[in-house]
Amino acid sequence: MISIQLPDGSRREYPAALTVGDVAASIGAGLAKAALGGKVDGKVVDLSHVIDRDVQLSIVTDKDEDGLELIRHSTAHLLAYAVKELYPDAQVTIGPVIEHGFYYDFSYKRPFTPDDLAAIESKMTELAKKDEKVVRRVLPRDEAVAHFKALGENYKAEIIGSIPADQDVSLYAEGKFEDLCRGPHVPSTGKLKHFKLMKVAGAYWRGDHRNEMLQRVYGTAWATKDDLQKYLTMLEEAEKRDHRKLGKELDLFHIDEHAPGVVFWHPKGWTVWQEVEQYMRRVYRDNGYQEVKGPQLLDKTLWEATGHWDKYRDNMFTTESEKRDYALKPMNCPGHILIFKHGVKSYRDLPLRFGEFGQCHRNEPTGGLHGIMRVRGFTQDDGHIFCTEDQILPECVAYTALLQKVYQDFGFTDIIYKVATRPDARIGSDEIWDKAEHALMESLRASGVDFVIAPGDGAFYGPKIEYTLKDALGRQWQCGTMQVDFSMPGRLGAEFVDEDGQHKNPVMLHRAIVGSLERFIGILIEQHAGALPTWLAPTQVVVANITDAQADYVAEIVKSLQKQGLRASADLRNEKITYKIRQHSMQKLPYILVVGDKEKANGSVAVRARGNQDLGVMPLQDFLDRISADITNKV
Repeated sequence: MISIQLPDGSRREYPAALTVGDVAASIGAGLAKAALGGKVDGKVVDLSHVIDRDVQLSIVTDKDEDGLELIRHSTAHLLAYAVKELYPDAQVTIGPVIEHGFYYDFSYKRPFTPDDLAAIESKMTELAKKDEKVVRRVLPRDEAVAHFKALGENYKAEIIGSIPADQDVSLYAEGKFEDLCRGPHVPSTGKLKHFKLMKVAGAYWRGDHRNEMLQRVYGTAWATKDDLQKYLTMLEEAEKRDHRKLGKELDLFHIDEHAPGVVFWHPKGWTVWQEVEQYMRRVYRDNGYQEVKGPQLLDKTLWEATGHWDKYRDNMFTTESEKRDYALKPMNCPGHILIFKHGVKSYRDLPLRFGEFGQCHRNEPTGGLHGIMRVRGFTQDDGHIFCTEDQILPECVAYTALLQKVYQDFGFTDIIYKVATRPDARIGSDEIWDKAEHALMESLRASGVDFVIAPGDGAFYGPKIEYTLKDALGRQWQCGTMQVDFSMPGRLGAEFVDEDGQHKNPVMLHRAIVGSLERFIGILIEQHAGALPTWLAPTQVVVANITDAQADYVAEIVKSLQKQGLRASADLRNEKITYKIRQHSMQKLPYILVVGDKEKANGSVAVRARGNQDLGVMPLQDFLDRISADITNKV
């Protein structure tokens, strides 16, 4: 008898080997119809997978995350099938699942056009409606190579040829199309109903620029029509919020070909930057941090001592002077250790918290650069806490509370917490890693938050907590971090004198709240669709006159507002007031004050708030009270 344990803990027994699909059918016709695959002892398999021993089994449907993965994987094959039907001369290469969808790379004699994409998508729908079975078979490697060469699929033959000769390979067929794949797949093409092709991009074969440029067709696939539509709507909204587009429209910044990956901040954008930096500077001051500043250029030997030279050399900008090698710092931590080492430190000095708005440089590949979100030159709100082992837990708990307050002030309340544990390539003993990982997990438990474990995702010198924000569109942005490091201070000879007069290495906590200021401002722009909260807006209020007769009154109001510390400006242009209001509304200003003869005579202002809200006429002091409350409350 074969005993199968189901997710609810119940068991079913069968007299002989059977497939996952057979088990689903034995449970119920509804489940059999909904089944896309199975999960046998934690591994996702086809419905045709044969069970011949006692196992734990769950049936995978489109309501499961694994089911969505199966749909996307199979839709990538459907895409290749459709391309081969329409363009027989095209060669297929690889087609993996990616976040929210899939892609497939093709070699073809001409570029695919938008009309081609529409035709391919239509053909995919036609093929899916045929509900053709997806059938798996296994061939010896050399036989599979010969099979694909005979089909003229030279790329597939090359991929299979790189597999060891003594291994078999699996192929999946649907209708007239057969593809190399490890699987698993949905049982038939009829399960694939809700998909859309998104775009075409270039991609080098095997990621090597010396190879042929292929055409990469991107698509998305979902379990339901509603899920697909929600995703497409989100993309439309994300395009409206794109920080690169808004940065240009609102005159905040630009990226120039003369300095790829580095930001040119315009006056308005630099105002936003300064508001973020000065806010974080107050956070430093109010939470026991001492601000420091380290040099940009540091000798190669320092990076060798920390281990960064071996790990990050390819991402570092280097230079040479007087036969000495230097690197622009990609991070601030070694510099902070050198500051800590300057002078004798006692246990009474700990915890010692250093903070720096440290400018860093990393040689990111051109293809990875993305507006101000992914750059080569950036500034971090970087901080390092030097402490004893006993101080790790309270420091981490206090830090999480501080981070939550900061994110809330910037408009983020949904935070995901993740503990990234030891990677295979690391420094330090297992005992040290045990202590560090335990301290981070206990700190989050003490903070009363749920968290997940990311095995092997820690830094080479220590585990870390990753704090990820969810924005208004549900997108996730990993910003904050807290890393426990027992190793680097010792590597650079940092010591303190303990209560017994013994010299010990401090523990170093690496922490950042917003991370890269450039990236965080990009996130803020997209979170608020360019309509930054009043306290962050580059111009908080503009005062516009209806006729020249109010010019002096406008100047008087602007001067009064500026004396209150507000970023206010005047619009005295000889234009209709409706035109002025429309122009400033497009710039997403928080407030527009309009003054005519009545307002001038009464010492009042007509207030319009962002979003075309007419708040009516009020005394200037009432408006000051309102905008001051906005700023104080971070509205």
